[in-house]
Amino acid sequence: MDSTTHIKQLISALPELPGVYQFFNSENRIIYVGKAKNLKKRVSSYFNKTSDSLKTNALVKQICDLKYIVVGSENEALLLENNLIKQYQPRYNVLLKDGKSYPSICITKEMFPRVFKTRNIVRDGSEYFGPYSSNYALNLLLEIIHELYPLRTCKLSLTRDSIEKKKFQVCLQYHIHKCNGVCEAKESVQQYQKYIDDIRQILRGNAHEISKILFEEMQLLASELRFEEAQKVKEKLNLIEDFRSKTVVVNVAVRQTDVYGYIDDEANAYITILRVNNGSIVQGQTIEYKKRLNESKEELLAFGILELSERLNSTSKNIIVPFLPEKFDENLQFHIPQRGDQKKLLDLAMQNVKQYKLDRLKQAEKLNPDQRMVRILGALQKLLQLKEMPLHIECFDNSNLSGSDAVAACVVFRKAKPSKKEYRKFTIKTVEGADDYASMREVVGRRYSRMLEENQSLPNLIIADGGVGQMEAIRQVVEDELNLSIPIAGLVKNDKHRTNELLFGFPPKSVGLKITDETFKFLTQIQDEVHRFAISFHRNKRSKSQIKSELDNVKGIGESSKKELIKHFKSLKRAKEADFSDLEKVLGKHKATILYEYFHPKNK
Repeated sequence: MDSTTHIKQLISALPELPGVYQFFNSENRIIYVGKAKNLKKRVSSYFNKTSDSLKTNALVKQICDLKYIVVGSENEALLLENNLIKQYQPRYNVLLKDGKSYPSICITKEMFPRVFKTRNIVRDGSEYFGPYSSNYALNLLLEIIHELYPLRTCKLSLTRDSIEKKKFQVCLQYHIHKCNGVCEAKESVQQYQKYIDDIRQILRGNAHEISKILFEEMQLLASELRFEEAQKVKEKLNLIEDFRSKTVVVNVAVRQTDVYGYIDDEANAYITILRVNNGSIVQGQTIEYKKRLNESKEELLAFGILELSERLNSTSKNIIVPFLPEKFDENLQFHIPQRGDQKKLLDLAMQNVKQYKLDRLKQAEKLNPDQRMVRILGALQKLLQLKEMPLHIECFDNSNLSGSDAVAACVVFRKAKPSKKEYRKFTIKTVEGADDYASMREVVGRRYSRMLEENQSLPNLIIADGGVGQMEAIRQVVEDELNLSIPIAGLVKNDKHRTNELLFGFPPKSVGLKITDETFKFLTQIQDEVHRFAISFHRNKRSKSQIKSELDNVKGIGESSKKELIKHFKSLKRAKEADFSDLEKVLGKHKATILYEYFHPKNK
């Protein structure tokens, strides 16, 4: 397979999610790293047309492979892109070769810690939070923290000895109530440390308390009729809820760590690694194992860890996993995080391995279109215990408004795909009023009597857009009247008009099927399609009958004119609102004058 075909296949399966993509040349070297709000659209744009940029065209000619990492937001993509560019220095990312770092927030390791913005990470025991992709968000956060907590901003070397010897005096910050004068022992270490503990929670994303404080302050100001001040507090409250990018892509607290995601099915196992170094994701890769025997997931994860760590030359001893693998190295420390940044990293690895599996599935279906059909219909056959695979499915639905213009529709699915040329519309002829069951019996009888007369192949499964009553109406015709043996199922919707239950058998019983299951989604597609088809037919028929009935008594407007009006305007309302010139185009000047004067009678 040449590189162009290979790239096209990869692009066809890309997700429409935010992430970072990497282009490789023929030597398997990264030549470009980019970020995207929508991976599929962004990567496709390189190959859809020739760029005006000579550099971009040169880049595209060298691309032989691509990889990507899915992240949770655009800001995470921005940070990850920055990390990968600094790690690999790709040839075509010249604008980011200056090694620019994003700012973080530092809490110093001192008796009275300082809290400030920095781009330099110094390993002196200080704590760092971030980095932040938005300077505005970071500055806003620091401003709010310093307004809420009386933190010192000076760089004095405060120790117990220097404070006891009264080496320092309070500054302006004390007099304007921004600091409580820790340099003169006017505040205890314990109280100051409580401020720092609160700030740590805020920086870790647990901003509930700060939001609560601001909300209470806003209410107090409002109760005192200080509305302008209350509005300013409200603005801060709104901003702090999304003040920072809740990124797990980088966090300097997470040192050299390998994070693994795992997912499998009956035939294959997929394992992803995200390598984290000093809080930055520097590599990501996924492998696939084809199951041969009854290997356990613990065994397969152990194989994957060994393989991926060797491929990427990883020496990390700290491993994050979704479950414990089989033991193979006593020196490795395995963690299954339940919360915090490490849990978010694990979630990101799981998201990537699931996306990889989905991509592989899409690629396989493009190469073998029948694969999806066999999988879905095979599962449906097994679920309903059918004698044969339901390659031919038909579904019925009725539509009427208080019994008027009653219609029905039948949609046909062959090999799990809609066969629109075989869709059929039915105008109810023998039923008066809104009797859905009688209407269903009429339509089903007409449909299969004709198919028998014309010696057409009958469906393997009939589905009713409805519950027990609709299923019984179909059964009475199919089995009792026509002596046919065709399985019948029913799809029931909930109060929100969404498919939530599959019925089968007589008496009908609910078939356990998760709404996330692929088979359930396929059945929902069938039900939505028959409902759409029936409703559109009913609306069209109702519009036609409204126009006709309204114009029955207009002298000079015959059947052919009515048909032209229906064809052009679609509804009576549009015909009434039409200008004379529009009516003239359809009917001619004489008839347009008659109709316009009918719709717009002059007051006498």
